[in-house]
Amino acid sequence: MHPQHASLHNELHARPSIYFDGPANLHHFAFLQENGDRSALLNQLSDVIGQPMASSAAQQILQCGDITLKWEQHTEFFTLTVKHPARTDGPLWPSPPALLENFLEENANTIVSATVLRVEDSHQWAGSIEHYGFNYPSGSRVGSGDATVWSDFQLTNDSTNRLLLINHGLDRFRLGRMARRLFDIETYRIMAMLALPVAKNLSRELEEYEASLNRLSTQHAENQQANPEPLLKELTGLSAQLERCGAQTRKRFSATDAYSRIVLARVDELREERVGNYPRLGMFILRRFQPAVRYCTAMNQRLDNLAASAARLNDLLRTRTQVEIEAQNSAILSSMSERAESQLKIQKAVEGLSIIVISYYLFSLFKLGLQSLTALGYDIPPTTAAIVLVPLATFILGGLTWHIWRVKQH
Repeated sequence: MHPQHASLHNELHARPSIYFDGPANLHHFAFLQENGDRSALLNQLSDVIGQPMASSAAQQILQCGDITLKWEQHTEFFTLTVKHPARTDGPLWPSPPALLENFLEENANTIVSATVLRVEDSHQWAGSIEHYGFNYPSGSRVGSGDATVWSDFQLTNDSTNRLLLINHGLDRFRLGRMARRLFDIETYRIMAMLALPVAKNLSRELEEYEASLNRLSTQHAENQQANPEPLLKELTGLSAQLERCGAQTRKRFSATDAYSRIVLARVDELREERVGNYPRLGMFILRRFQPAVRYCTAMNQRLDNLAASAARLNDLLRTRTQVEIEAQNSAILSSMSERAESQLKIQKAVEGLSIIVISYYLFSLFKLGLQSLTALGYDIPPTTAAIVLVPLATFILGGLTWHIWRVKQH
């Protein structure tokens, strides 16, 4: 078997739900971990409950008396789910178990989502939504009508969102999965919304960059004869700023896209049905969640489009610069060609003059030689001298001319 066969196969069984029978109270917390270090939280949790943690695992379910704890490690957040029995003599919305009080206080600044789910049986619940303190609640029949979920999505004084699940026919396995879906919707919804402040800040920056790009584009279109170097330098700076924005926001926007898809999938898995005239739970969530996600997507696309426009203008400026450089190179080559032709003409003239001068000096030497022979008493007739000297001079001049031609060929 492949060495990773077992681990890949066992992904089917990863991250199981807490299976339980109602009534019960469940608290769910998501801790944002920007540095990705989970060891500190696991060590604190281990000290609190007095049990060792499987730090190499992605999740673990622990039993501490009548309390069930489950922690999960995700890419950039850590979740803790606590299930404890509901007490008839206790408050409707109880606080988390006392043994977790210090743990939650120490990590309060990293809690990005806190949800409490009260699970009631259909024959035991109060029978009135107002009894549970909801203002303008939303509710849906879920799980093919086997449960009803209510919430008003209003945070309590301790910044906790409240959910009420009335169980009509869910067994412990379906009940655990239903609770898991509700917690996933809340956690991933908040994680997806982390990009909204980033998108709003980015929108203000992009307005300035768009104005700068528009100005540069106008200058390029209206001043074709101007030196493009200043424009190119300023555009390079703008492109660097856009790339910086992309590097800072790309991860956040990509995470939002992934988280939003999970939220939409979990809402579909609820299989909601309307309850009376109340708005459906999923409809209430998506009414504001989807526009926020679309706004983040639009800002990301706006940034990409602006960067692409800057790149196109950069290409136009570089093309314009290249054309101007090629025109200058063509003018330089034409000037060099003209100079080469002039030098060739001069060279030919010099070669002709050289042959004439050499011929003059050659005949002068022959004349001096004949005069020397006459002085020594050798009287040579002019006809004989001409017959001997003319072919010799012609041969020498021909050889000299041939030698010059060979040098030019090489």
